Amino acid sequence: MARALAAVEKYPEEPAVIGLLDAAWKAARAHVIGLTGPPGVGKSTLINALVQIWRSRGLSVGVIAVDPTSRKTGGALLGDRTRLNIDPEDDQVFVRSMAARARLGGLAALTIPAMVLMRAVFDIVLIETVGIGQSETDVANVCDTVIFCVQPGSGDSLQFMKAGIMEVPHIAVVTKSDLTAAARRARADIEGALGLAESPAGAWTVPVMLLSAARREGVEALADAIERHRLWLAGTGEGGRMRALQARHWLEDSVREQFGLRGLQRAKQALSAPSGLSPFRRAADISKSLESRD
Repeated sequence: MARALAAVEKYPEEPAVIGLLDAAWKAARAHVIGLTGPPGVGKSTLINALVQIWRSRGLSVGVIAVDPTSRKTGGALLGDRTRLNIDPEDDQVFVRSMAARARLGGLAALTIPAMVLMRAVFDIVLIETVGIGQSETDVANVCDTVIFCVQPGSGDSLQFMKAGIMEVPHIAVVTKSDLTAAARRARADIEGALGLAESPAGAWTVPVMLLSAARREGVEALADAIERHRLWLAGTGEGGRMRALQARHWLEDSVREQFGLRGLQRAKQALSAPSGLSPFRRAADISKSLESRD
């Protein structure tokens, strides 16, 4: 896995790499979970607890930790990875840190290819973002289940109410719930914010949960809620629709980054044409077509 990720990062346009991503896209098996929230909310502690639960249930886990970027080297500071207490002898858990660099959205450019590779190998793929703000909602375009974490008494619940963020999570979690009164207030704030949005009939109802990862309280219930959402996605067909939209979003982003808005307009017909190909193969074909026109 480490060698494959290194190849994707160094040689993203090589035919062998595109072929690998194409095969991985078609062999998807994992449920992909995004964990986001402000720095210091306890995401790494929660990841440790969730990984232990999933491993106890016999599930293999891949973790992508998107870290802040070092200004000197341009690489990841690796703060999140050092806080993850993973058994190095357990070959059913794989952790990869990557730098967000200049990219907004809380993710790195390599996140989606890395997720696709891991999704073909593990039972669970968990992506931890740098943080969340008004522009940092890209995690919804990568994951099947998005968890938003709030810390009691921090004002994070007000951040949650900002436009865009309220529509992102499938599960909301108030961490450090041993701060009981503040935790209950934060949960009430989030429930109030969710109540402002109109949901169509049959839509998923976002649960707001209290937990303390350090004390292992409420984490099993969170793992169960994630499984309920996975079953809901499969039962309603929403999961397939979401992944199709994610593929389209990644493809458009890839063309825009390489050729700009003008290139995106020129590729409009190719982007909208139905295709059974992976977005990586389609991106390579569109890139070749646009370069030949130039």
